[in-house]
Amino acid sequence: MSRSENSVAAAEPPHQGCNSAQSLTQPAPLAPAMGLALEPRPNATRPAASFRRRFFPGTTATQWNDWRWQVRNRVTSLNGLARYLRLSPSEERAFSGNSGKLPLGITPYYLSLMDPDNPEDPLRRTMVPTWFEAVVSPGESNDPLGEEHDMAAPGLVHRYPDRVLFLATGFCSAYCRYCTRSRMVGGGSHGLAQSRSDMEQAIAYIEATPSVRDVLISGGDPLTMADDRLEWLLTRLRRIPHVEMLRIGTKTPAVLPQRITKDLVKRLKKYHPLFMSLHFTHPAELTPEAARACARLADAGIPLGSQTVLLAGVNDSVPVMRKLMQGLLKMRVRPYYLYQCDPIAGSGHFRTPVSKGLEMIQGLRGHTTGYGVPTFVIDAPAAAARWPCIPRRWPAAAVATCC
Repeated sequence: MSRSENSVAAAEPPHQGCNSAQSLTQPAPLAPAMGLALEPRPNATRPAASFRRRFFPGTTATQWNDWRWQVRNRVTSLNGLARYLRLSPSEERAFSGNSGKLPLGITPYYLSLMDPDNPEDPLRRTMVPTWFEAVVSPGESNDPLGEEHDMAAPGLVHRYPDRVLFLATGFCSAYCRYCTRSRMVGGGSHGLAQSRSDMEQAIAYIEATPSVRDVLISGGDPLTMADDRLEWLLTRLRRIPHVEMLRIGTKTPAVLPQRITKDLVKRLKKYHPLFMSLHFTHPAELTPEAARACARLADAGIPLGSQTVLLAGVNDSVPVMRKLMQGLLKMRVRPYYLYQCDPIAGSGHFRTPVSKGLEMIQGLRGHTTGYGVPTFVIDAPAAAARWPCIPRRWPAAAVATCC
């Protein structure tokens, strides 16, 4: 293998799940777990700098702002979480017999945004497992959208007529507890299309299918891939004449904004038309760091849209949703979709009735600019498109599954 091929094939950052005994990398020095009184947050957010000085006293600002450092020092275990958060019984119980389920992974940066004393903190609820994940409700499944049925090549889902979903990696820097693809992310293999040969098969299918004009690169989170590996994939896809547009789906600006480096943006801007679908969930994510990351992307001419999942106890109030949508617009991110939470196994505690989503839209429309009003949709299996929430148009299967 040549040096360039070896660089392209480099694995994503190392990963461990909830039950791992030790880290694969040497973490930064931590303040002692005992003797650190967890003080209540004085305001809505805890500055990352204060969090760094308290829990990573030997870490410089340069190290903290290195995305690779953030990935190496993710929290991936119960003991790790207990250093930063006062865990509730429900959170502690989640680590009993959790083998094989969606792993834990939270960057230090994202941890700094959480309330250490409040298990109902919205960002904490989306990232820290609870025992409710073990409760599987009727209608839930590991593959609620039937993506395995539409797998045209390793890691390539061809569900819609003119577009495909390219699952380039199974690695994320932080794992959302309601993840639609929890069945395939976080494993040691880094996902379905992680190998060069798998990617070649997926690319060959796209080349042989002229109807495909739009490729959405997702996973996992493709922005956790090494720069040269991501650029290799974009280059190969851009060479296909009938592929008119490329999209990247990512939560990186929210959980790992340090990843949006000047060099990464310089590479990305070569592949226009390139769009980016971002995943923001709550106004607490709209930090100066996230704003800088989005500004770099927007300045590079990359249109940014946000796909928000409606989550019970997190963002299911009109004031919170309005603040989120208005804040995204200030960061030049267009609210695009508001999703009904998919019926992934163990997600019932997150899912709201469909009527709650309609309430969110009613509370936005007419009360803020139309640019700040997303489309509320149900992503139903076997549908030819996503269904906007106009009741007479919902497929019966979607209503039965999601209501």
